[in-house]
Amino acid sequence: MTGLSMLNAGITTQVLLSLFNVKGVLHFGIAGNANTELEIGDVVIPKFWAHTGLWSWQRYGQGPESELPLESNGDYTRDVGYLKFSDYNNDTSVENLLNNVWYQPEEVFPINTTPETRQHAFWVPVDKHYFTLSKKLEDLKLEECIDATTCLPRVPKVARVERGVSANMFIDNGAYRTFLNSKFNVTPIDMESAAVALICYQQKIPFIAIRALSDLAGGGSSISNEASIFAPLAAQNAVVTLIKFVQLLHS
Repeated sequence: MTGLSMLNAGITTQVLLSLFNVKGVLHFGIAGNANTELEIGDVVIPKFWAHTGLWSWQRYGQGPESELPLESNGDYTRDVGYLKFSDYNNDTSVENLLNNVWYQPEEVFPINTTPETRQHAFWVPVDKHYFTLSKKLEDLKLEECIDATTCLPRVPKVARVERGVSANMFIDNGAYRTFLNSKFNVTPIDMESAAVALICYQQKIPFIAIRALSDLAGGGSSISNEASIFAPLAAQNAVVTLIKFVQLLHS
């Protein structure tokens, strides 16, 4: 267990890699869903992870053509893209004082490079062998009912997807969910996986994340977030998938 947040997940991963001779990291848990083609209870395995909580927040009056502070030094970039707050005003013809936030790659210092020579990483790939092996999980039988009266509309499935994102935010907002999916083509949204991915990337340790969808982030129910009901079921499906993956690795 790491506890919630990027910081907790990153620290826990680094401690484990420092103290033990780790051959690979299998990270699992639940996540919000940004992909309406999938449903609660489904387990997803992304090929890439990114941290979407590192921003350069632009002052009011500046726009996409305006250089960001410290951009010329290589500290910030406009390459990843931005979110414009006025696009979500009730009256979108009016500018918003919050202006734009620009998504930023992380600074990384991989162990096989010259010490103190920084690189940048936004989309961090999972291990190729692990991802290939995970295809064998797609026929896995998962749980669909919490009890005799509370069941999902269909039997959940395991799906390999292109991208997942993490940040120190619990996303329960449909507009931001839609933005993340359309901008970055993401499916799971969580608060830890990208931190684990970045540590493993820097330490050159094989990594994969298995995440079960507990809710449609900001979407499915007008009464409450579905995670309050389906988180235990999603967690169970994540564990079942992880155990099967460990068996595949062993064989």
